[in-house]
Amino acid sequence: MSTLNPLTRLLRGIRWYLREISGTADYERHCRRYEEQHPGEPVPTRRAYERHRSRHREANPQSRCC
Repeated sequence: MSTLNPLTRLLRGIRWYLREISGTADYERHCRRYEEQHPGEPVPTRRAYERHRSRHREANPQSRCC
């Protein structure tokens, strides 16, 4: 088992954080699920995914604590 350089760990953490707040990670998870559930069908584009996500949020509002 190798130990990661502290700089490498920091950069990986920053990359993870940026992917989470930008929505890139959500879209990639969506693509993996879509491919599993709909094999052979083309995966929706990121733009189509964002439109669907926005419509879903508007139709199903959730309360927030803050």
